[in-house]
Amino acid sequence: MAEQDRTANAHIDGEARIGLISGLAAYAIWGIMPVYFHALDGVPPGQIVVHRILWSVILLLGILVLRGRMAAFRAAMTDKKLLGALTVSALLIAFNWLLYIWAVLHQQVVAASLGYFLIPLLNVLLGRSILGERLNATQWLSVAIAALGVAVLSIGAFSAMWISLALALSFGLYGLVRKQVVVGPMVGLTVETMVLMPFGIAAMLYWSARGEVMLGVGIQHILLPLAGVITAIPLLLFAMAARRLTLSTLGLLQYVGPSIQLLLGLFLYGEHLTLAHKIAFPLIWGALLLYSWGAMRQPKISPA
Repeated sequence: MAEQDRTANAHIDGEARIGLISGLAAYAIWGIMPVYFHALDGVPPGQIVVHRILWSVILLLGILVLRGRMAAFRAAMTDKKLLGALTVSALLIAFNWLLYIWAVLHQQVVAASLGYFLIPLLNVLLGRSILGERLNATQWLSVAIAALGVAVLSIGAFSAMWISLALALSFGLYGLVRKQVVVGPMVGLTVETMVLMPFGIAAMLYWSARGEVMLGVGIQHILLPLAGVITAIPLLLFAMAARRLTLSTLGLLQYVGPSIQLLLGLFLYGEHLTLAHKIAFPLIWGALLLYSWGAMRQPKISPA
């Protein structure tokens, strides 16, 4: 019996290690995405998004075939209610992608990183106001501190704050929609990209007719088709992590991506923090740490 327990514990530890590595890898890839999009400088953001959609469709369909998930994909595509919800989420994520790429290419990486720092706390508010989820005192305090940070930004860095808020709101609403549909992450993303594909093809035909299609120069010819990989691989890694880690651990890992983005903006792309940023970022980081500490102190519910 003792030997079986040790084997079981070793298996659990191994699964947790795989989950942690997968989660760190996913958020690290999301964190260094500004480097990828900066390398595509000169290609319009809208065309980058279209490449991301079209190449993702090809890659995701291939993955579904290899994993034997095409039946689930076809079922999702023929479920009108599910398809309607995923159409809404597809439009939200397309807007998020477009704005994020635009921000990176217009030297607003710091503003973009702040948007993703705000997402966990925005999710708390959405869960409370729309899903009726309850907040404990620690969570309310963390939300209040983060709100103070946003208020400081609204006074001292208003010109770029809309980027942060729009990114946070679009991704927060995307997560809210996806939380309420029963579909796997890979099947769901494939349906979303399939929904967006006709718009992408129409946009490419329009740009082509006007002679405005830009395929980049040099290495950009290789980087544009890799947009599908940039989209799908982190999601696969995240799905592996989500199955193996607690929500509290995932919540802490979520700050890896925007932290990397912030460092890139400051030290690689020469962006500067305003006084408002210097006040607001510690407030928001403190709110996130407080929320995560409160989440980890909550009693864990054992699976049935």
